[in-house]
Parts: sequence; structure tokens; C-alpha cells
Amino acid sequence: MAITQKTLVSMAVSAECPTHARTNVRAGTHEIVIDELTSRGASDLGPTPIETMIASLLGCANVILNRVAEKNDVQIKALSLAAEASFDRRGVMLEEEVAVPFPEIWLTINLTTPANDSQVQRLKSDLGRYCPVSKVIRQSGTKLQEIWNITRA
Repeated sequence: MAITQKTLVSMAVSAECPTHARTNVRAGTHEIVIDELTSRGASDLGPTPIETMIASLLGCANVILNRVAEKNDVQIKALSLAAEASFDRRGVMLEEEVAVPFPEIWLTINLTTPANDSQVQRLKSDLGRYCPVSKVIRQSGTKLQEIWNITRA
């Protein structure tokens, strides 16, 4: 008998806030420390909330690219990712509300694969279709630019 997985699930994440800037997040059995820089009066024990969001984009892109590649019999020999964001700080500085805090994010994808052009194109299109973090970012009004560097090997 085949096991059918649920398509809609509930997720719960909790946090303790020991200081004005440090957040100890509990996700399942994992703890994530989110903090601010010492220059902002914090202890710099972890990435900032903004860095954590960008890191989530990188993590999600990695998982989805590998799943899409596996589904389409595309071999990934190496993959590295980097992101750079333009960030309008007026909102966090409490100067004024900012509708789109990240006008643009550049996601660089360095992929080494023997895949042909049509297979690589499938990876490119499916990443945007299936990566939930990139979908949330795009739907917020942020222009998410993907820069693909393909090495054939």
C-alpha cells in the first residue's frame, strides 16, 4: 500500500527573546540564534534577521534545485550559491514605512553539470516555480534576479 503524504501541513516555530536583539528560535529539535551586531548594542551571536531571511533563500534554492535535478535525471556535480540584496533601511530605522524593503536581490547560482541546454533551462524554470522562499520574495514586490553560471563537466 502506497503512503500518501499530506499536501497541506502545519508548521510551528517558537522563540525566546533574552535580550532586545537576540532571538533563540526553536524549530523542531534545532535551535537557531538570530542576533544583531555589537555596534547595535547586541552580542552578535548569530546572523541578523535580514541575513537569516537571505540565508533561507539560499537553503531553499539548494533543496529545490537538487529535487528538480533528481526528478529530471540531471546530474549536479557541484553547486554553490550567493545572494546580494539592496535593502531600504528607512523602515527599520523607523523613518517611514517601506512597501518593498528589498527592491532587488541578486541570486548567483554556480552549477557544474553535464546537462544539456534544455535540461538546464528546465532547472531554471522549475526553481522559480517550486521554491517557496523565492515565491514569497517575488510576491512581496522584490525583483529577484537569478545569475546562472554553468560549467559543463
